[in-house]
Amino acid sequence: VQLQASGGGLVQAGGSLRLSCAASVRIFSLLAMDWYRQAPGKQRDLVARISSGGSTNYEDSVKGRFTVSRDNAKNTVYLQMNSLKPEDTAVYYCHTRWSRTDYWGQGTQVTVSS
Repeated sequence: VQLQASGGGLVQAGGSLRLSCAASVRIFSLLAMDWYRQAPGKQRDLVARISSGGSTNYEDSVKGRFTVSRDNAKNTVYLQMNSLKPEDTAVYYCHTRWSRTDYWGQGTQVTVSS
């Protein structure tokens, strides 16, 4: 399983970004997919999860602002981030777990200026 994340950048507070994570795996539709983030000096935390069936879960601080979705035809998971805040600044990683193995994308930097 290979994951390729993209879409990060610099945005002002209140702005929006959409992250994408493309997976090179035929079983993509069977995988739960996650977005994590890691700010400097902090641990990597789960931000959002989407199950193989499309159910979603969010970390409390992003509820109502972030939306995770997937397109199984494109083997891609998205994270739409609206109303961004400076505290959302972090490297964002996509993640999945298959056959007891964790797979991570390379990370994409999101910087929100105040």
